[in-house]
Amino acid sequence: MIQWRPEVNPLTTPPSYRIRFVPRGTADAQDIAGDVSRSQPNFSPEAAEAVLSAEDEAILARLLSGEQVTKRGSFSYYLTFTGRMDNPDDPLPPLEECLQVSIRVSQTFLERLRQAAQTERLPMSEKLPVITSVEDTVLGLKDVLRADGMLRITGSNLLFDRNDSVSECVIEGTRSGRIVQTRVGTITNTEIVLMPDVPGQNESWNNEYRLSLTTRYTVNGTPRTGIYKRMLRRPLDVRLDSNQGILSGSGTNPFVRISSGWLTAAEASVRVQVLRDVQEGDLRFRLLDMREGGAAGAEVRISANGPCALLGWPGGVVGGLDLIVEDYGNLLTMVKNVYGGRLVDILNISTLP
Repeated sequence: MIQWRPEVNPLTTPPSYRIRFVPRGTADAQDIAGDVSRSQPNFSPEAAEAVLSAEDEAILARLLSGEQVTKRGSFSYYLTFTGRMDNPDDPLPPLEECLQVSIRVSQTFLERLRQAAQTERLPMSEKLPVITSVEDTVLGLKDVLRADGMLRITGSNLLFDRNDSVSECVIEGTRSGRIVQTRVGTITNTEIVLMPDVPGQNESWNNEYRLSLTTRYTVNGTPRTGIYKRMLRRPLDVRLDSNQGILSGSGTNPFVRISSGWLTAAEASVRVQVLRDVQEGDLRFRLLDMREGGAAGAEVRISANGPCALLGWPGGVVGGLDLIVEDYGNLLTMVKNVYGGRLVDILNISTLP
């Protein structure tokens, strides 16, 4: 559904209204790669993201060779120059000032979009803070919340006065715990950087959090609150013999537990990913290293409660993890409805007592 709202055009007399597109969110290369993987199960998200990155490099190389790049039925990429010369024999201005890349959509693509599009009218609304992405800058991973990390929040209308009694940035657990953030560095209209204070929650597996920002745009203005649409997840510290819950929400019982595993060192960090297969409707588990697009173990399909044996990758510290899925139905619902088809937990694993 494509959302839009009328917006006053102050440049016309009598007043008129512009049609303003309202984005529902921001999708990056990782999100697109996940979409490709879910529609084409033979391609893992990591492989799809690698192909997307390689495509960008291939287009760049073609443009550098002086060619126009046309993808039939979608987009064309071509170079343009801006600037002015007073005489025909004047030298070219510096390329960083005049060389541009333009992208043109094909009529076929535009017609497909228009034929399939459905729109929703939104009421004229007041200015609100909009949070579009949250990233742990130390790990370079999105939607990760670490007490010893650095959180970069991007969006629009984010500027707030930390000395204003009603303006605040809050991290709140989905089950319990709420902390107003005070260790804030950068504050601009499009970016906030802070060292997060993470509230504890009732159970060790309750590791999901909401981020919100409240501000006002005039001294005596009405407070406006924007809530990040995605959940943040705190890494879990686990011992292999603890039978600890992971990949869960705010409930009193975990959806998945770790029963055992094996490492080649006393401690290691690894990510556990759960993807919903849109064609088959079941879940796919796998181990990932700590870098997006990095090493990954083999996928394991799960469609009911029971054991799930995950293997690592050659040369990895984590040889494998044995999981037990205890509440498949609620896990599937959460992955589908809350996490958009992809759930990832970071595990800091230890074999020490």
